[in-house]
Amino acid sequence: MHVSGEGGPAAATLCGPGMEVTSRGPVSTYRLLTVHRELLVHQVKNVQCILDNFQRSGFFCSEDVEIVLRTPTKPDQVRKILELVQSKGEETSEYFVYILHKICDAFIDLQPWLKDVQYDPSSFIQQIPVHNTDPISRYTEKLRHELGRDTQFMVSYSQKEEIPLEDMYTDTLMEMLNERNESLSYVDSMEQLLDDTGAFNKHAETVLITGDAGIGKSILLQKVQNLWSKRELMTGAKFFFKFRCRMFSSFKETDEISLKDLLFKHNCYPDNDPDGEIFSYIQRFPETVLFTFDGYDELNPDFDLGNMPEVVSPEDKTHPLLLLMNLLSGKLLKGSLKILTARTGTEVESRVLKKKVFLKGFSPEHLKRYTTLHFPEREYRDQVSVQLEANPHLCSLCSIPLFCWIIFKSFKHFRAMYDDYELPESCVTITKVFLLLSEVFLSRLSSPSMLKKSTRCTSDMFKAGLRVLAAVAKLALLGMRRGSFVFDYNEISECGISDDDLQVGFLRPVDHYDGCVQPATFEFLHVTLQSFLAAFGLILEEEIKSREILEFFAECEYRKESRFSCGPCLGGSKPRESDPFQANEHLQFTNLFLCGLLSKPNGSLLEHLLPPASLRKKRGVLKSYFSKTVKSHMRGLPRYTGETGGKKVHVMGNFLWMLRCIFETASEDVARLAARGISADYIKLAYCNMFCSDCGALNFVLHHHRKHLGVDMDNNNIGDYGVKQLRPSFSKMTVVRLCVNQVTDSSMEVLAEELVKYKVVTVLGLYKNHITDVGAKLIAQIIEQCPSLRIVKLGCNKITNVGGKCLASAVQKSKTIFDIGMWGNPIGDEGATAFAEALKNHPSLTNLSLSANGITSEGGRSLAAALKENNSLHIFWMLQNELSDEAATTLAEAVRVNMGLTHLMLMNNKLTVKGAKELAEALTHNTTLKEICVKGNLITEEEEKQFEAETRLRFC
Repeated sequence: MHVSGEGGPAAATLCGPGMEVTSRGPVSTYRLLTVHRELLVHQVKNVQCILDNFQRSGFFCSEDVEIVLRTPTKPDQVRKILELVQSKGEETSEYFVYILHKICDAFIDLQPWLKDVQYDPSSFIQQIPVHNTDPISRYTEKLRHELGRDTQFMVSYSQKEEIPLEDMYTDTLMEMLNERNESLSYVDSMEQLLDDTGAFNKHAETVLITGDAGIGKSILLQKVQNLWSKRELMTGAKFFFKFRCRMFSSFKETDEISLKDLLFKHNCYPDNDPDGEIFSYIQRFPETVLFTFDGYDELNPDFDLGNMPEVVSPEDKTHPLLLLMNLLSGKLLKGSLKILTARTGTEVESRVLKKKVFLKGFSPEHLKRYTTLHFPEREYRDQVSVQLEANPHLCSLCSIPLFCWIIFKSFKHFRAMYDDYELPESCVTITKVFLLLSEVFLSRLSSPSMLKKSTRCTSDMFKAGLRVLAAVAKLALLGMRRGSFVFDYNEISECGISDDDLQVGFLRPVDHYDGCVQPATFEFLHVTLQSFLAAFGLILEEEIKSREILEFFAECEYRKESRFSCGPCLGGSKPRESDPFQANEHLQFTNLFLCGLLSKPNGSLLEHLLPPASLRKKRGVLKSYFSKTVKSHMRGLPRYTGETGGKKVHVMGNFLWMLRCIFETASEDVARLAARGISADYIKLAYCNMFCSDCGALNFVLHHHRKHLGVDMDNNNIGDYGVKQLRPSFSKMTVVRLCVNQVTDSSMEVLAEELVKYKVVTVLGLYKNHITDVGAKLIAQIIEQCPSLRIVKLGCNKITNVGGKCLASAVQKSKTIFDIGMWGNPIGDEGATAFAEALKNHPSLTNLSLSANGITSEGGRSLAAALKENNSLHIFWMLQNELSDEAATTLAEAVRVNMGLTHLMLMNNKLTVKGAKELAEALTHNTTLKEICVKGNLITEEEEKQFEAETRLRFC
């Protein structure tokens, strides 16, 4: 036993005179310090933190601290501390151990020891405060402070406006994908971005977030960073380093830095770490580090570091871009978590990716929420909502956060200036969205008026701001030609941009931690805005010849994909085919905006900005080029013969860029030319990253197509807005496939009206959407009234027994239906009984899936009884239900008499060996049935052996 000795003021407060302090365990902390002295000497690294707390709490005086610090080496300093501590008694000894326990970051190596000795601080010692003066913890606090400051506000509409992130951030749809880019599920929380949910490669450490321009990748990272800064992100990360990938392209090929420089000099520098404890800690515990790298697609494609030696030592210097590649691949700081964003289509090898998340923009509910945040005044909110509901194409543009932000802010800006401004008209294009933004910026150059103007003249605004517009367009074009997105002050001045011009809004200063050498560097508000202005630069540049406006189309035709030559571990280098609709997305947007600016609808604006003769020449060059190139593109699409003998064409994502460009030109002639080029009977647009805003472009071409056409649009992001835009084209569609597309009952209203009107549809694919019983009733109407309809796929929706009964009734009435898929809808036994009625003596139904429908033996018996009266059904899927041996008995009876059935799929039910015996016995009476699959039922491997002679009863 030890009593408190020279405990100081804190000890006197806690223990009165003569009060004995007893140990709670068999060994006092005084004794622990003696027994484990050498362990403590070698494991206690942060001497200063201990001294700070002892002096602050009154256990040490200034002379004690001086005695310790005069000792030359750190181990000797720890020995001196232990001598002083033990000389002052039990309470001082326990406070020493309590410091080790409380500041676990600073004494991470001693945490296992504290656990082994079962240290449990007493109640009286817990009343003495412990202050964390550890450099690691202080650095973490600095990171949190700086991230909180940098992410507090959203990217502002102008440099003078600050929008709190919390007041305006709205979630978007975030879909987790597997390594084959197939949908897994949707992200429910920010924490799911970081955990193992949806991970297909748990050995990798990089989470890839992809999505199109303006879809919200950067703002999502900002939200993650902001949550971490406020300790609201559930992660064990102590360090958070954020980078933008474009900074790595700002280095010269001869530049070399170490990992330590990258973290501290180009992100956040420690204030006080003379012994390098922070970097040592990071190296020892990389799992405590979280990185975000924004904009992988913006890396300079001209860097070729393939011949450089690969450096994996954190101490050695190498090119920063190689550091990035080694971090992402796990060769540096293996165990740290990385979040990487890139535009859709950027190739990153799956072996370095832990998981993929695909951003799909605002859902209708997200858009409503975002509208409410932008327009808290009910009058404006209702006005905007009414106009959006009346304009599906405008809604589809507003599903992309960047475009929505521009449209809403333009509305508010012009509402403040004019009396009669409304949202853009129905024919609004992406080009017009950015013309709106430019008009807002240029309006800042005009003199402010105390009174609202009654009318708005766009051409006057652009004429007045032509000098500034031409200057920023020249800079944007210069950057696009060089593949650069950050500009120094000299480049800005050479393009004729003054300090006052910088306040207009096109450009913004770059964060000082982006690693740029110049203190004054700028970038465009968004890379898509740079693409728009670069297109303007091609048109406004007087020296440029008419043919030269096509330079980025030519760049797309002949450019070789070299973006990843600097990182062979992350992607392959391969040449592009000669296809002008396939290139880096920022170049593709430049081409698209060129088409939009030279379109006839925008001619009335451009004729005020450049000579009419020059405008006509440039427009003629573009139209001539399109006439030739669209023919070539359409001829180059892969074609094959379908199962029914018709010709099919399988398009890729570059086909969408062609459609987008045609739509922006607003040229019916070019659209007609493209429509004639679709010579096949079936066009496959599945997995093309097709957004709802692309449906207007597809419809613009398809309404010129004269023949009937099957269209497969599965696995895209079309949604209800897209379906509404396709309304005129449904009159031609024999195949309508919209599986995995976020469509709801609202789309079923459109389909029911259009498909019933024209009655040409043969295939309707709606698997994995958000269709309820309301939509199921509309689909039932289509089945009943479309005599050509043969195949309907409705799996994985939200259809219950109510909708199931409606669909079954429609199937019963149809004389042509061939294949019905209902997998994954909870129709239960009531729905199964209704389908049983439909099966009886049905003349055409050949394939039926009622898998994962919550069907028990009750429903199974009804279906089995119906099979006795059916000869049309060949393949019957009943996987993942609740069928027991009771159902097996009635199914066996059906097998004995039904000679039309060829495949009965009963996997993952609740059959036992008894039910299997009945089915096996029934097979002896049926020579036409090819298989009954009972894999995954309640049958052991030993029991399976007794059925080896009946090969048609399958267990695998």
